[in-house]
Amino acid sequence: MTVNLHTFSNGLRVVTEHMPGLKSASVGIWVTAGGRHETVEQNGIAHFLEHMAFKGTARRTALEIAESIEDVGGYINAYTSREMTAFYARVLEADVPLALDVISDIVLNPIFDPREIEVERGVILQEIGQVNDTPDDIVFDWLQESAFPDQPLGRPILGPSERVAGFTRDDLATFVDQRYGPGDLILSAAGAVDHDAVVRFAEQTFGHLAARSRAAPVPATFRGSERREERKLEQVHFTLGFEAPSYRDPDFYTAQIHASALGGGMSSRLFQELRERRGLCYTIFAQAGAYDDSGLMTIYAGTSPEEIADLAHVTVDEMKRAADDMTEAEIERARAQMKAGLLMGLESASARAERLARLLSIWGRIPTLEETVDKIDEVTLAQVRGFGARMVQSAPAMALYGPIDGAPGLTDLSGRLAA
Repeated sequence: MTVNLHTFSNGLRVVTEHMPGLKSASVGIWVTAGGRHETVEQNGIAHFLEHMAFKGTARRTALEIAESIEDVGGYINAYTSREMTAFYARVLEADVPLALDVISDIVLNPIFDPREIEVERGVILQEIGQVNDTPDDIVFDWLQESAFPDQPLGRPILGPSERVAGFTRDDLATFVDQRYGPGDLILSAAGAVDHDAVVRFAEQTFGHLAARSRAAPVPATFRGSERREERKLEQVHFTLGFEAPSYRDPDFYTAQIHASALGGGMSSRLFQELRERRGLCYTIFAQAGAYDDSGLMTIYAGTSPEEIADLAHVTVDEMKRAADDMTEAEIERARAQMKAGLLMGLESASARAERLARLLSIWGRIPTLEETVDKIDEVTLAQVRGFGARMVQSAPAMALYGPIDGAPGLTDLSGRLAA
């Protein structure tokens, strides 16, 4: 497999990976603009734009956009994260030029028809309502807000309904002008693709665009706080968050391995102690998320009102114990899971195309798989224990949702961590 990168003078980057033997390809445009690039008045607009891209261009109606890909058996979709917005399609080899044309069209030429804006506004408000009615979705937004309060990185990607209700066509166009310059775009393709052909297409389609200055996002500062929401539910949804390393931090892989050993699977410490031995919950896990300049280690569990205090206390106790006596066997298991997940996840063209775009946005280059595996292998037991010790000595964030009367407060858990 061969990775090729071309950067145009206006800042547009094209990266491809040819995968021999595949008869299909995944192509897309990743925009380095997401929720954290919005002002407070714009909160939710990056996600609104993702929806509007499919609602018509100067060349295609909304139906024609969908039909053009689905008529050839392909698949088209998009997503918005806190740091990126992606528009992508999966098609057969012969239809790669079509997919490139459609994806580029919806990014470059949305018409923002006022009627379609109103239709999609209603769809997004329904989406917000659905998330607000889904405890194990909304509690993660609240944890993010508790970890990064009063900051773009802490705001919900969907935005508050009152903001979404007021967005205008001019608001959408302004965000595109601010954040969709050629230097913000990465055209990524993997599978049955020809790099030179993709570059020629990009030159014809994007080469005329003038370079624009790129404003840096507001820096993130972890400031742990607490949010508690009482609701008559069967379970309490419990989340605990700690500051974690950014993508480029030397401790990035250490944090990933620590999270896996702590709560990444059925053999992990939290799963074994809280579910298998004590029966305090059905679901519990830990994960380490990373951003450009910070990160968030998240622990989640759902439990009954009668068990929430025990669950929270035992979770903290297990974190402290792991910082002292994490074993080499646990590290090796977590390391193996991480490498297997990485390698198995890259067996599809879609995963490869996304990986290329994400790595390029982070590093400005594409580290090899061997380089990544080596970094995972270099993590030592002492480093993992040291990271765990630093984490339990820091101030956490917490979000709780459900029948929370018996739940301990953040001060209680912070004191238990420090004891």
